[in-house]
Amino acid sequence: MTATTYGTIRAEAPTRRRVPLAPAEGWLTLGLAVLLCLTLAWSVDDASWVVGPRGLTDFLGPTIALGVLWGFLSAKVGWSRWLAHLLGAVFAALIVPLIVGARLVPDGTPTDWYQSVAASVVNAYFDLTYRGLPFTTQIGHFLLTLGLLAWATGQYAGYVTFHHHRPLNAAIVIGVGLVANMSLTPRDQLPYLVLYSLVALFLLIRYHAYDERLLWLRHRIGDAGSLGGLYLRGGTAFVATAVLVALFLTASASSDPLRGLWKGADQKLIEFGREFQRVFRGAGQTRLNAVDFAGSAPITGIWTTDNSPVLSIDVPDDGRYYWRAVTYDKFDGRSWSWSQPTETSVAGGADLMTSSADDPTSLFARRSVTFTVHELDFDPLAIFSPDTPTSIDTPAKRTTVSDVKDSPGFFAGVTADASTYTVTATVPIDGTKDPTNGLTANKLRVAGDTYPATVKALYLTYDPALIGPATRNLMADIFVRHPEAKDSPYDLARSITTYLSTEGGFHYQADVSGVDCHGSLVVECFAATKRGYCEYYASTLALLLRWQGVPARLAEGFLPGERTSGTELIRKSGSHAWVEVYFPGYGWVQFDPTGSVGQDVALPAGPVVSGPPASPRASVPALDNGDVPRIDRPRSSLGFGVGSTTGGGPGSGPFIVVGLLLAIAVGGLAFIAWQRGPRTVAEPDAVWRGVVGLARRFGFAPRPSQTVFEYSAALGEVLPNARPDLQTVARAKVEVAYGRGRLGDDRLRTLRDAQRRLRIALLALIFHRRERRTRGR
Repeated sequence: MTATTYGTIRAEAPTRRRVPLAPAEGWLTLGLAVLLCLTLAWSVDDASWVVGPRGLTDFLGPTIALGVLWGFLSAKVGWSRWLAHLLGAVFAALIVPLIVGARLVPDGTPTDWYQSVAASVVNAYFDLTYRGLPFTTQIGHFLLTLGLLAWATGQYAGYVTFHHHRPLNAAIVIGVGLVANMSLTPRDQLPYLVLYSLVALFLLIRYHAYDERLLWLRHRIGDAGSLGGLYLRGGTAFVATAVLVALFLTASASSDPLRGLWKGADQKLIEFGREFQRVFRGAGQTRLNAVDFAGSAPITGIWTTDNSPVLSIDVPDDGRYYWRAVTYDKFDGRSWSWSQPTETSVAGGADLMTSSADDPTSLFARRSVTFTVHELDFDPLAIFSPDTPTSIDTPAKRTTVSDVKDSPGFFAGVTADASTYTVTATVPIDGTKDPTNGLTANKLRVAGDTYPATVKALYLTYDPALIGPATRNLMADIFVRHPEAKDSPYDLARSITTYLSTEGGFHYQADVSGVDCHGSLVVECFAATKRGYCEYYASTLALLLRWQGVPARLAEGFLPGERTSGTELIRKSGSHAWVEVYFPGYGWVQFDPTGSVGQDVALPAGPVVSGPPASPRASVPALDNGDVPRIDRPRSSLGFGVGSTTGGGPGSGPFIVVGLLLAIAVGGLAFIAWQRGPRTVAEPDAVWRGVVGLARRFGFAPRPSQTVFEYSAALGEVLPNARPDLQTVARAKVEVAYGRGRLGDDRLRTLRDAQRRLRIALLALIFHRRERRTRGR
């Protein structure tokens, strides 16, 4: 029997078609292909990549299913790969924005849906370019991107499964996407992996049984139906056994699935994740958003930690210490960072704070203490110390921040490439044990507000747009409950801390990715919803203090750990953020407003003090308090809300024209490069492979039985203008490959010219509809 195509074999098979496009592989096979893709969509949906109310990404399942159906229908009507994917992209561009718009404006019309998505995309572009914002608050463009990726994935899986009969390719693509998503999200998604494994294996087994049945029909060997049933029964038993064994091993393993996949990830990879967050708001609640204590601290929808031990610290006394790694001075509403950082190398044992504006040795009510830190299973290079370190026994790099580049700045962090180190730091004297020399509330109450100019420039700066209605109401309620808050900066800081931690009805919630903030930023969202984790509490306290003229900064590190016989064990679950408030003469004092998790302890009142310390700190000149520096940027510049059009800016016309010109220029350059082809003279075999490969992409692959000349003649019938060049390439291929001849320089140049012309001529194949002549159809 001669070789036949799959279509001919299907005609020979005794099947009953009630639906014209019913798959010969069976409707169950189509259902498995759809379910295979749905596992990926459900996994991405469960990961809550987009910060906002639950259900924003529920559309991914139907979208990826539509993509599979499009790929299936394209395969059954006989479209070539390029035509199927091109038309699929057109339909996706029409349908997916409607689906996304329906999520953004549920009660709108189709016109409203299109407009909301378009406005979100345009405003996201303006946020990151014209408005110069460090991030965008838009989510519509992110939902649109996820929807288009879902459609494309489903379309590819459907087409490659039912046209090329390669379900393994679809399983690989879906599997890679599923594992990548599981690796990035901190959520437990093992059930999706189990479901994917079952569906993928059953799909592969069904296709293998189908192929074997066709083979038996072709060669008239035995009962093809019995053979298919045998394969399916044996395959089902294998799949069930394999999955059960895998589940048993997973349950009995000492580590979780995918645990530590990102352990040791390079800092550049983490920074890439943070850059990704700038463009796609809310895409940061991932394992890449590690607590790495670097130059920025983005606030996302989830605080990811685990109970693994990270530090073991030898503590020489019974003091209770927060282990600080970094401090941040700049807050943009969504993240904390350093402004004007300066890194300085410091030799082992040298004074870390020499020539800095944050030298703690000149402050009152402090003592020196030495600790030895052992890093157990932790990658960041940050040095951990209670309060500000003054020296470390290993070479280190000190980072300071200032309002002017390269000027003496304030402590931001210290790094060193050492797993064990001894650090000396100055810590406050406990006012409970030593009221005379220790730090007390009454001493801070009379410290005054004569802040150094550098302190005011860095730690009083805030954007007025960050103070929204809910934030104003919050501050007003605090003043009502705590009239004493107006008496001194210390009373203000203590009143806000108490209100946030115990009185205001705020709830600690490590995962707020499902909280709907209606596009507002961190503090406004927290003030309105009263739900968040430590960075939400600390950011709110710091911003309120700055608003009221009190210098404050964010600090990150670890809470006090478990103390046993002079050794303190710190776990990753103790990672924390708190606030440090500046008091003249005393420096930075910590306040922890995070209720139910923080370990804030109010200072003892102490004896009544009549005035500030006898002399100000010597390292920073004391200046009269002036106006609070503010960023003169209108509130509308932040572009709150979905599809918000607030904020000035040029019309979209110039940008569209520039974009079109750039697209034309890039397309022209690409066309010239394509037409020019390789500069060197290619061998005839390579030229022939290039011609065949390009024709195959457009659905004109050679049959196994065709010779070189027969195939070139067949292509010449479709493209008569390219016939001479096809003959030139075919003749050169035959002479060299089969006749073992060698072409002269003139022939090689002629071959190269023919190759260049064919690279353009063969593009016309996309416009020709013809039955593909491959055995796989």
